[in-house]
Amino acid sequence: MKQVSPHSDTHRAIRPDGGAAMVGSAVMDAPSAVASSGLSGDSLVAERPVTTATSHPPLYAAIDLGSSNCRLLVARPCNDGFKVIDAFSRVVRLGEGVREKGYLCQAAMDRAIDALKVCSKKLRKHPGAKLRAVATEACRTAENRAEFVQKVFEETGIELKIINPDEESRLALQACSALLDERPYAVVFDIGGGSTEICWIKVDNMGQTQCIETLSMPCGVLCLTERYAGIEQRRERFEAMRTEIRERLRDFASRNCCSDILDDGKVQMVGTSGTVTTFCGIALGLERYERHKVDGSDLRFDDAERVTELLLRMEADKRKGHPCIGNQRAELMDAGAAIFAAIRDIWPLATLKVADRGLREGILVDLMRADGHAIDPCDARRHTVSHISANP
Repeated sequence: MKQVSPHSDTHRAIRPDGGAAMVGSAVMDAPSAVASSGLSGDSLVAERPVTTATSHPPLYAAIDLGSSNCRLLVARPCNDGFKVIDAFSRVVRLGEGVREKGYLCQAAMDRAIDALKVCSKKLRKHPGAKLRAVATEACRTAENRAEFVQKVFEETGIELKIINPDEESRLALQACSALLDERPYAVVFDIGGGSTEICWIKVDNMGQTQCIETLSMPCGVLCLTERYAGIEQRRERFEAMRTEIRERLRDFASRNCCSDILDDGKVQMVGTSGTVTTFCGIALGLERYERHKVDGSDLRFDDAERVTELLLRMEADKRKGHPCIGNQRAELMDAGAAIFAAIRDIWPLATLKVADRGLREGILVDLMRADGHAIDPCDARRHTVSHISANP
């Protein structure tokens, strides 16, 4: 269901004081930050700006708070797509320790709130932008999620909504759908920090997609790294993680796919995650990560195997110094590589399409279409800018 790298309903607008509120759909059962703050919903609604022939198109913003990263995009409609005018990404590791303890630890919450404060500061530069801010697996599973959502609202003005796995998959698919070709079936996956989502998709002859089934595994790069930390030998650890993911995928694959349609070339694959985009950057031999060269690229499975072997032989310092990996992602790459390898084991195709896009882009498409803008996610990809600093 993923970007800046050393390497994205009904809604409410940004408040004049820079806070933001959003009423979304498909949320977990958690107390409303607005209700518990004692403020009425109407008090947070700004008048929708009137757009004239001479004014700029309206602004839209999306925040994706995952188990590993906090990401923001601000964009405005442009032709049939959108143009990104501001962005932010920071590794926060919100899901650190959640699987073992069952709750968000104070240090992780502090890191996430610090990042969201940067998002709020950026949003104050774009008054009137319509925002949707979502949180995923770490918040879904944490016992103290309601307290965290409330604290986020109090300290940043951002109303965070915890979305369920189906909504997370829908948004990721919406962002990636333009990369699908005429083949009638597709596997679309998103390797996150706290979970991995797999969608089995039917594509009709008009290019319309139908999600037949979604699988959300509680196995992302962060929680898997923590779970297997006791295995000291890297290759043994990698194979153990790969085996677990492969076993988790078998029943889903057997229900939705058979060797006949694989052999007939009727299945395609799209991968969206930091793992897959990093693999692609390494395979392309990029001296620095360049989004426009990665997004929409074809990655051969044999090249992915070559990158896997390269990563498993690479020492920690070299991984941290690699321009497509970086210090913050380095220790998570073995888990990402294991999940990616297991997916290729289950669906042994020749290539996959790499998507450097995710929940934020899906949210932006939703918001813009709700206001009547004809948004083509493919054009959105062409208009999105890269190389925006990940630092405040």
